[in-house]
Amino acid sequence: MPHRKPPQHNAGRRPTLKTIAEISGFAVATVSRALAGDPKIALATRQKVASVAASVGYVPDRAAQRLRTGKTKVISLILDQHQEILGFGNSLVVGLTQALRGTDYHLNITPHFLDDGGIGPVERIVRNKLADGIIFSRTQPFDERARFLLEHKFPFVCHGRTFLSEQHAFVDFDNEAFAKMAVEQLVRKGCKHVCIILPPEELTFRQHLKYGFMTAVSDAAVRYHIPENIHLDDTSDSIREWAMQLAANNDCPDGFVCPGETSYLALNSGFRDAGNADQNRKQFIVKATTSLMQQIDPGVDRIREDIQIAGEALATQLLNQITVTGAPVQQRIFQPVAEF
Repeated sequence: MPHRKPPQHNAGRRPTLKTIAEISGFAVATVSRALAGDPKIALATRQKVASVAASVGYVPDRAAQRLRTGKTKVISLILDQHQEILGFGNSLVVGLTQALRGTDYHLNITPHFLDDGGIGPVERIVRNKLADGIIFSRTQPFDERARFLLEHKFPFVCHGRTFLSEQHAFVDFDNEAFAKMAVEQLVRKGCKHVCIILPPEELTFRQHLKYGFMTAVSDAAVRYHIPENIHLDDTSDSIREWAMQLAANNDCPDGFVCPGETSYLALNSGFRDAGNADQNRKQFIVKATTSLMQQIDPGVDRIREDIQIAGEALATQLLNQITVTGAPVQQRIFQPVAEF
């Protein structure tokens, strides 16, 4: 009996479950369950089906899938500006996509640059059912986005915490511990007058940074300065000009806590351009989220925040909310890692 060739896929037509079934030799129902990751389907079968699907370029018909299951298979990231952190968006997206790899969910990114607290994109996504879950950052103490999503029982995870009474999922960095650790290191290096540039008033992590900073300066009994006319959301040019003015002050601090690479680079530039004679005696502790500081100034003391790992945790938590009925609220705070 002559060998029978498997059916060939017509490259001009969109591959379907039937296409994969014809090539693999499995029933359409088996193919569907295998692609959905059904553990009752043998692993070897799931792997073969996945291989065939990849070879023919199969992409699920999301419109049909949504009609059938009510799910979009989309996670939406609302991406705000992060002036203080270099490469924040890129690192976060890498972490998110790493966690989504191998699942049937994909990531949709909505850039947000308007001064409305971010509620507009959230309302649009929820009311139009554009995603199964939302991730957002730059969290505020009584964040309207979190409040809205809780009221509508819509899955979400935020990067940062709120002060809302109802528990919700979040992933955060321990900025209080970072600020305290930074001041303690500055004091060990002999600083007597320390300064920190904080985020704007409306962001929760300002309070965490300030509390850690104030605890440490009180414990060490050193002088401190918190500028009122400059914050982390200001442009690097604004921070540089402020540093130039500060350099002319006889009471200029000798130690600086920089909650991001941008503020450090701007401060250093300002002091250098001001021709400050004491520039080399100033000490800096920088929150580093990339390896860039090691290239620019390998001698500066750094405290590491891993945004990519945070992205992986955000996506993992959100998938758990979406796919596990009655899943408990997950909250995770990553600790700073000293690199000095």
